[in-house]
Amino acid sequence: MINIDHPEASELSKSGLTRFLNRAREAVGLRGDVDVLLADDATLRSLNKTFRHKNKATDVLSFPAAENPYGHAGDLAISLDTAARQAAAFGHTLCDEVRILLLHGLLHLSGLDHETDNGEMASREAELRRKLRLPVTLIGRVSSAKSGTKRRRRA
Repeated sequence: MINIDHPEASELSKSGLTRFLNRAREAVGLRGDVDVLLADDATLRSLNKTFRHKNKATDVLSFPAAENPYGHAGDLAISLDTAARQAAAFGHTLCDEVRILLLHGLLHLSGLDHETDNGEMASREAELRRKLRLPVTLIGRVSSAKSGTKRRRRA
């Protein structure tokens, strides 16, 4: 289920995002329901501080369920404020950015972690980006930014 708790989310289609979430969940191979909160930077900052001890807003947080015999796989929280800034910076729509963040979060719920897995999550994200027709991957663009290369904006 997708819950939208943001006053300026009118350009997002809840049903369209739900369809994408289900397709992406299947592509990732993740079984079980996923709840998604689309909120603002203040909410993500609070969640990030509470659960990761980082007092800053972030784009996406993943909360895997403790047990998942195909009931509840976990929860995702996405900041629409951060997503809007990132969409503008990378030259695509807010909807595409939310989809990129959904895929990234689902991969975390499936047990992958780009901070420790020697590129496995980045490779899987790139593969699924193509399959799901997303403009870019989150890990790919973060890696490019760290190495000093920039992705060109689409005209």
